[in-house]
Parts: sequence; C-alpha cells; structure tokens
Amino acid sequence: MAETAVSFVLQQSFPFVVEEGRLLTGFRRDLKEIKNELESIQTLLKDADKKAAEEGERANKEVKAWTKQLREESFRIEDVIDYYNMNVAQRVNHSGLIALLQNIFHMIPTLKSLYHVGSEIRDIKLSVAGIKRRSTDFDFQSERGTKAARFGDPEIASYFNEDVVGFESPRDELVRFLVEGTSERMLVSVVGMGGLGKTTLAKYVFDKHEVKNHFDCRFYILASQSNTTKELLIDMITKFYEHSNEPIPKGLKEMHDITLTTHVRAYLESKRYLMWFDDVRKEEFAEGIEYALVSNNNGSRIIVTTRMMHAAEYFRESFPGHVYKLQPLTPNKAWELFCNKAFRGECPEHLEKMSKDMVQKCGGLPLAIVIIGRLLSTKAKLKSEWKKVSQNLKELDGNVHFTRLTMILSRSYEDLPCHLKLCMLYFGIYPENHTINCKRLTRQWIAEGFVMCVEGKTLEEVAEEYLKELIYTSLVQVSSVGFDGKVKSCRVHDLLHHIILRKMKDESFCHIMYEDQEQVTVGITRRFSIATFSNNVLRNNSNSGIRAIFVFDSREMSKYFIDSLSVKFKFVKVLDFGHSLLNYVPENLGNLLNLKYLNLSHTKVMVLPRSIGNLPNLETLDLRQTQVVELPMEINKLTKLRLLSVYNKKYEEHCSMLNFTTGAQMQKGIGCLKSLQNLYFLEAGCGGVDLIQELKKLSKLRKLGIRGVRRTYGNAVCTAVQEMINLESLNITAITEEEILDLDFVSAPPYLKVLNLKARLTKFPDWIPKLEYIVKLVLGFCKFDHDPLDSLKNLPNLMRLILWDDAFAGESLHFQEGGFPMLKELDLTRLNRLSSVSIDRDALLGLEHFRCINIPELKVLPQELQNLKNLQFLGFADMPVELVDSIDREKDGACHWIINHIPLVLIREKVGSSFHEYEWRHIPTQLNV
Repeated sequence: MAETAVSFVLQQSFPFVVEEGRLLTGFRRDLKEIKNELESIQTLLKDADKKAAEEGERANKEVKAWTKQLREESFRIEDVIDYYNMNVAQRVNHSGLIALLQNIFHMIPTLKSLYHVGSEIRDIKLSVAGIKRRSTDFDFQSERGTKAARFGDPEIASYFNEDVVGFESPRDELVRFLVEGTSERMLVSVVGMGGLGKTTLAKYVFDKHEVKNHFDCRFYILASQSNTTKELLIDMITKFYEHSNEPIPKGLKEMHDITLTTHVRAYLESKRYLMWFDDVRKEEFAEGIEYALVSNNNGSRIIVTTRMMHAAEYFRESFPGHVYKLQPLTPNKAWELFCNKAFRGECPEHLEKMSKDMVQKCGGLPLAIVIIGRLLSTKAKLKSEWKKVSQNLKELDGNVHFTRLTMILSRSYEDLPCHLKLCMLYFGIYPENHTINCKRLTRQWIAEGFVMCVEGKTLEEVAEEYLKELIYTSLVQVSSVGFDGKVKSCRVHDLLHHIILRKMKDESFCHIMYEDQEQVTVGITRRFSIATFSNNVLRNNSNSGIRAIFVFDSREMSKYFIDSLSVKFKFVKVLDFGHSLLNYVPENLGNLLNLKYLNLSHTKVMVLPRSIGNLPNLETLDLRQTQVVELPMEINKLTKLRLLSVYNKKYEEHCSMLNFTTGAQMQKGIGCLKSLQNLYFLEAGCGGVDLIQELKKLSKLRKLGIRGVRRTYGNAVCTAVQEMINLESLNITAITEEEILDLDFVSAPPYLKVLNLKARLTKFPDWIPKLEYIVKLVLGFCKFDHDPLDSLKNLPNLMRLILWDDAFAGESLHFQEGGFPMLKELDLTRLNRLSSVSIDRDALLGLEHFRCINIPELKVLPQELQNLKNLQFLGFADMPVELVDSIDREKDGACHWIINHIPLVLIREKVGSSFHEYEWRHIPTQLNV
C-alpha cells in the first residue's frame, strides 16, 4: 500500500537533489541518507503490500500502520522538495544568487524558507530511520517463493468452476482447433481480463471426451506458480512421471536447464500431446517452453490462458496458431447465467428490475455474475434485501464470495510495476461508467510526473505506451478507436472501478467528494475528485498537500472554492474543470507555481488573468470550447508550455466552414514558447506577418492550426512551416473564400500525418503527393478545375480523405485502378458541380466508410459500389431525392441491389432548423434486415 508512494518519490523527487545540488549543499547529505534508507525499505514493501492485498480486512493492523507511516513520510519528502522549489529556487532563478545575497530585504524570506526546508529534512530523516528499524518486527521477505494454495484460492475455484453459459461458440471453436487441422504443433492463446472465464472455458474444452480421446497425454500447468524456467521444467517433468506412475527422477533441482529441457523433449517426442498453461503472466514465458515442447508433427496442441495480450503475441513469434480474445457475455446470456445461479430458474417479477441492474453492473463478467448470483440466492427474496446489494457494491465488501472476486480482479493490478499502478489508480478519479478521453488522461499522467523520460521519445509517446500496456493486460477496456487504429477513449470495468476506489483510499491517492459528506473529515490525501460540491469539506479542509483537483459536478461552483484555490492548495499540479460551469478564472491563479496542467475546456470562461504568466511550470493549457478569443501577452512567459489548444466550434445552421471554428489572438513574442508542441488555433489576423514569422522559432511543434490567413502571409507561412521538422498535423484556413493562397513549400515537413487546407489555392500543391506519412487529408474551398484524385491515388498511407466546399470544382471524380490502397474513409461534402463518381474495379479495395453530403448534382449512385466488399457504412445527407429514392425499396429502389451487401446504410434527414435537429433513417439490406 506504500510501494507506489515510495517508488514515486525515489523516481521523481530525488533526482532533484542532483539537479539542484549547488543550492542544496547543506541538505544533500541528509537527503541522500533518506534515499538510501527508502531504497533498502523498498525491497520489503512489495511483500508488505502483497500480504495486505491477500489478507484483505484481516491484514495485520501493525503492518498497515507501518506502511501508512512510510507513505506519509514519502508525501512529506515530496512536499518539502516542492516547497523548496517554489520558495527558494524560484526566487534565486528570477533574481540570481549574487543579486539575492546583495539584497537583504529579499534574502530574509529566502533564509526562512531554507531554515524550514532544513528542519523538515532532518525530521524526515529521523522518522524514516525509525520506520526502517520497526520493519524488523515483521516477517517481510524481499523475495517470496512459491506458496501452496490458500484456503479459498480463487485460481483453484476458477479451475473447478463448470459454468459455461455463453461459451458455446468459443467452446466449439476451440474444440475444432484442438482435434482438427494440420499435424503441425499449434498453439491457441485465450486472452481476457480476470473473471472473464478463460480458465473455465479452457478446462471445459480440456476435459471434453472427444479431446481426451484425441491425445495420447494431456497436462495442466498453473504457470503463475513458476517463477523461473527451471521451476517450470521441473513442474512439467514431475507431472509427466506422475501421469505414467513412474518414480520422479532424483536431483531435478540440481540439473541444468538444458538437461531438464532434454528430459521434457524425450518424454513428448513420440506423443500427440496437449499442454495447457494457465494464468501466464510474463511475456518471456514462451522462451521457457519453446525448445522443450518438441514439434513432432503428431498434431500436438498447446493452450495458453492469459490476461496479457503481450504474452499472447509473444507466443506467436515461436508457435504457429491463434489468439482468441474472449469477450464478455451478451446481455441475454448474462441474464440466463444469473437466473441459473440466483433462482435456479425464473426470476420473480418483483425482483426483475433490480436483478437486471445487478447483471448490468457485472458488465458481462461471468465470474461476477456467478458470485453475485450465488450470494443473492442465499438472501430472502425481498425487495429490501436485494436493494442493498443492487444500489451499492460496498455492501458486498465483507462477503467471502465477493472477496474472492476482488482478489481475482486485483491480480493484474498487483503484478504491475509501480509507475503503471499509479496510472491505473487514476481511473478511480473519474466517475463510474465514465468514458475517458485518452489524451486528457495521458496528459494528466505527464503533469503528475508518472511518465518517465525515454531517450528519443516524447513524454506523450511514452504515456501512450503506458496506456497500451494497461490495455494489453486487460485492465483497461477500449471504448472507441479512430480511423487510424489509435485508441481515442477508454474505461475500466465497473467492478474493477470499485476495487480501484478501495485502493485509492488505502493509498491516500484521492478523496471522492459527494454532497452527502458534509460531516466527513478528510485525512491525508493527494487529490480531490469532486462529484458534487461539499462546501463544508472544502472550507474545513487544510490539506495543503493536494496535487490535483478534478470537478465533475455539473452545477454552479462555489465562489469561495474558486477564489481560495491559490491559497489553500499551493502545491497543486493538475486543475481539471473540463465540462463544468466555471465562468471565470481568479486573478490570483498565478500563485500556483507548481501548476502543470490546466483544463478549462467546455466552460464559460471568457478571459484569462494576466497572472497566468507567473506559472513557470505550466505545460498544458486546454481552452477548447471556451469563450476566450484573446490571450494575454503574459502567456509568452510560459517557456515550459507544451500544449496550447484554444478554439470554439459554432454548431449553427448557416455557419460557413471558414468560420465554423474560431481561434484566439496572440501577441508578439510567441517565439519564446520554445517547448510548444501543439498550437491550435492561432488567429493570424491580429499579428499578421510578424506573428507568423515568429512561428519558425517553434521547432518542436507537432500540431499547428492557423486561421485567418491572407495571401500576403503565404511566404511567411511556408518559411515557418518548413522549419518545423517534427510537425505531424497542419491546419491552414484562409480569411475568406475569395482569398487565394500560394502555399508552395520548398519542402514540406517530412513526417506530416494530418493536413487540413481550407483555402482557395493558386494551383494544386505538388508537395502533397510526396507526403508518404500522411494518413488524413482534408481539402476545402480549393476549387481545383482538374480531378485531384490522380495526384493523390498513390499516397501509401492515406486512410481518410475529405473533399468539401468545392475543393473540386469539376463534374466528375474518377478513382482509378489500384488507387488509394489504404483508404478507409471517404467524405464528399458540398461539391456543387459534381455529377458523377466512377470507381475502377481494383480501386478503394479497403474502403469501410463512405459519406456523401449535400451534393446537389449527384443524382445517380455509382454502380461500382457493389465491388467494394469491405464497405461497412454508407451515409447520405441532404442529397437529391432521385438518388435517395433509388436505394429505398419502399420508393423507387432501382439501385438497391448496388448497396445490398453493405451492413449499415443511413439517410440523414433534417427535422428542424438548427444544426443538431436531424434524424437518421435506416435503409434495410441483406445484412441488416
């Protein structure tokens, strides 16, 4: 319970001692001694935390108190170093050490701060030494060996669970894989989160009569019980000899791995064997068995069950076969399983609604359904009894069956390294059932210091890898994916969210604030997640160690809370007001010297205070969908700012695409923001050419959006963009439809992935067809006379193409044979003269989504759509009635045969005058009747 806190301090705070050694000369010895003590204690913490996790509420109270003290001392170390950074280092950095010493007036507060830092460090040193001495009172081990299974071990219970409702399809598929097909040795990995039924499914298949009869021998190995390859091989050999009723060879533990591998190969050489490795937790596990499991062309098979997609993929490098990702139960199957366990039949009518609510909370997780179903089967069939369980999972915390479930779901978390545990705890900050934007989440991780620097990669790239790791371990679920395959949003299972909330409390990681907690006393915590404002808690809380505050309350905010932020929470790093009713930013915001992340998106904020320039550590400033139209000049002081997104999209009926989005005006001096990676949207009209010329100083930019560009800015834009060798996304919008731009780059940014040009151009840019990394291309208002598709057809990675607002002013578009090999999405919008679209047989072979919007002359559906076998969605909006009727069987229907193979065909029809007032009409096809 303290491991994450200690690890974080060792990784993030103590490097500061080296960086600031010149100023901490008097304290460095003490800090290094503290560091050494913590490192020696850290080897014991994993065992202490593991014991606490295994024993739950029964865990030794003295051990809990010991870890709590250690965690709080870790917090104190972080606090004292942040205090030093804010009260000493900032003054010295601004004034210079010599100037500070020459000025007695300024030196006095600095000396007071130094005295406070020194006093705290000495006190921490004594406390940590005492904590280390007390560790000898406990039976901690730095390495824990394999233990015998405990009473009620969840892995054993899973092995003997025979509930296979909902597994009919994967069961039959796995059986066919095992007994049919090639004689080559093959492997199947069954992957999924804990409790999804991987072991239950594999056991059922493993024991099926036809599978038993097909193989000469079958062996089950609980992989998580073996810490090394040697232990694994010994376990296998032991099982072999027990199966054959032969004496186990002596001296196995003294044998070399090669000798043990030879034993395994010799036993399996002539047999058609089936090996099942259950609960594989390490990627490198495949290396331990690759040479032992001989490939004898006898039709041998291997089953691997794991929560880790990485492990499954690792196996594919050594063994031919398949990865089967087990899915949650469908609602119907989940309900069937629940009724079997809770009622052994039909659900009583008066309990049906509450029962379905419980099944929904289980999220299709079979183990959860079985355990909660069995638990409820013991209760009286009264609404009052079931309501307790239905409304609040906390009612189950003391139940032995539910404890078994939480232990299984917790296993993957406990196996994570400390930095990923911290990232995982962050999901508890968000409300239950909340879908989380991945970029928002990873930027918060970065601001907190959870993301470690890796040479050659940005922090954002490393954070994305962290998230992928959590997805691959089946802890995090993907909610939505972009056209390019990148995860856009994610969530955690509701039951896992419940477990994370408990761990957050144990770790003093975050306090969730609800309205009914007016009398609750908040102890030490590092974060506030405000579900609903509790004014008493906010007024009475004096916890200055708060590092992050999140607001999810959709009601008006307390003025006291907003105005007191800079006084009560001076160490805060993360402030997230996104989608709240915040309507102003306090003038004293600049006092939050530690602030790194400020999210004001989708709020009513109109103005930023000038004091924002006093935030030396600010890295992320999110102003999307606010009323901010001008940024104060002081923003140019934020030399660590990495992301500045400021725009407002206007969803109005008659809004032109040129003014659909508005950005912000910035003052001269923008070139000082040398750390900036994302800047969108900048209104160019305010600073003109001079402002644009400064952009070339921002060589680290990866995403740039410029609006209101005039013809006279063309050369400056080209010169600036050519300096941005790291640029991945570029968005340029002209000031009016008539403004003609000359964007003749000598050389475009080499790694450009997204290009959005909304401007009339003098000619088709010859540098666009050379963008080999481009994945998304948007062209609008260009008014090209000739078909641009011929120039674009060979772009090797283009996945999304959007032509709108007379990007093409001709009458016919032709997708040529072999063109657009990677294109998945195609949007044609408001091309006023376009009357025909032709598609060669071998063009657009990978197209999945095709949309046509408001093309008045396109009255005939392209017949070649019938050849696009991968097309999953076809959508029309504001199209000529002739085209729409031709695909609707209830009307003309003459061209319905062209779209009959497409799973989803929709017609958008307006039902009102506003932008959002429309409805979708579904066109039935053979795949969706």
